[in-house]
Amino acid sequence: MADATLHDWLQTPLGTYVLQREQAVLDEAVSNVFGFNALQVFLPELEALRANRIPNKVTVSRDSASRLRAHPEALPIATQSIDLAVLPHALEFSGNPHAILRELDRVMMPEGRLIITGFNPHSLWGLRQFFSRGNATYPWCGHFISLSRLKDWLALLGFEVNGGRFWAYAPPIASERWLHRLRFIEPAGDRWWGVGGGVYMLQAIKRVQGVRLITPRWNRVAADKVLVSAVRSAVRRSEYPEGKVIPLMPGSRPPEGNAS
Repeated sequence: MADATLHDWLQTPLGTYVLQREQAVLDEAVSNVFGFNALQVFLPELEALRANRIPNKVTVSRDSASRLRAHPEALPIATQSIDLAVLPHALEFSGNPHAILRELDRVMMPEGRLIITGFNPHSLWGLRQFFSRGNATYPWCGHFISLSRLKDWLALLGFEVNGGRFWAYAPPIASERWLHRLRFIEPAGDRWWGVGGGVYMLQAIKRVQGVRLITPRWNRVAADKVLVSAVRSAVRRSEYPEGKVIPLMPGSRPPEGNAS
């Protein structure tokens, strides 16, 4: 794969059209995700994490322009250390997208957020790619992955899809003038042809069976205090015979005025 060739396409009117809209979509998607570590895999030309407030952010790519040069299929990142991962078009330009997803599953924390963008094969862009088979230029040389297939892959790894959207409804034409004239198609496409956008974004959460949140000790102490208060109220209402011991949770003291 030649990242420089993809970089060149992103400078064209059509590439700029995709990049600008994708940047706005990702800015909104990552803005309210919290944690300690965030990861972007592929496409350093896009600042997928710029609107996020997580303190530690890193971009991984084979491109020397990225902060960390590495293969997405073998990330030099600790297991279960990433709270947010964004993959802009990483899967469709890889020879082994399954390996990338398995590696993301390894490095992500339970309940971590995964965001994936890709070109939609069931769109005008997919139709253009179909008639461009054998063409070595970007993005038509990629392997566009359908949403249904991607959801199946994520489900096998235990990810739960919880959102997404489409954009780039304009036909994939090279003329900047016509792309500008067709800008009205974006809001119309969202309303009338929701699944026909040339690019999609999918959000998912990593679910791990058997993992549960451990409540801090002060929560248990507070629960005991609430229970004691309720029992005292019951005694005052004479719901229990005077002198009878009222059973409490271990570690709690009996209400004042009870026989011990």
